[in-house]
Amino acid sequence: MVMKIYKKGNTMFKHFVIFLLFATFALGCSLFGTGKTVKKTSINTQEKQENKMTDTSKLEKATLAGGCFWCIEAIFQALKGVEKVESGYSGGTTQYPSYQEVCTGTTGHAEVIQITFDPSVISYEQLLTVFFHVHDPTTMNRQGNDYGTQYRSAIFYRTDDQKKTAEKVKDDITKSGLWDDPIVTEITQFTEFYKAEDYHQNYFKDNPEKSYCSIVIAPKVRKFYKEYGYLLKDEVAK
Repeated sequence: MVMKIYKKGNTMFKHFVIFLLFATFALGCSLFGTGKTVKKTSINTQEKQENKMTDTSKLEKATLAGGCFWCIEAIFQALKGVEKVESGYSGGTTQYPSYQEVCTGTTGHAEVIQITFDPSVISYEQLLTVFFHVHDPTTMNRQGNDYGTQYRSAIFYRTDDQKKTAEKVKDDITKSGLWDDPIVTEITQFTEFYKAEDYHQNYFKDNPEKSYCSIVIAPKVRKFYKEYGYLLKDEVAK
């Protein structure tokens, strides 16, 4: 009787050991499978990041001078497809000029904005069309009460295509009769852009209470929003 119980118990023990081995193997497979899933997710995340970088590489730049950069910066920041607008200096001979140096008119630089944009959303031609509507391109070295070569109207093209587009838009605007006087905007090859001091960046947004912003810039911005609402970013148009 005792031997039978012993044999029965021994058989049950063997079955239990086999069960444990099977369960361990199954759990190991499950963990191994989870590891593969995590690895796949990591790869997918990396692929998305790489695709995002590829999209960024498709962005283009435009460099425009239309008087005080505070004014036109505020307008171009509101356009769909515009990723970034920086105020700075181009077209001169002095390297890394300061604002005070540019204001003397001796560096040869113009106050400009450098626009980083997505051409699949807004084209270079559209940017230039807006440009010719939001400043006076008929006054030599002047915008309103701002005088000096640093306030000249200019397009600094980066490629042959940009040059051809600039010449076309300038000619189209002339033929349209938008401006009574001849357009004096210069079309010049881009050489260098020097970013202006930090306090010049986002000037209108950061200083709405300043008299120049409320008296000079704000009316221009409101007029532009009214006439070109279809070109505005959604958050601006609201």
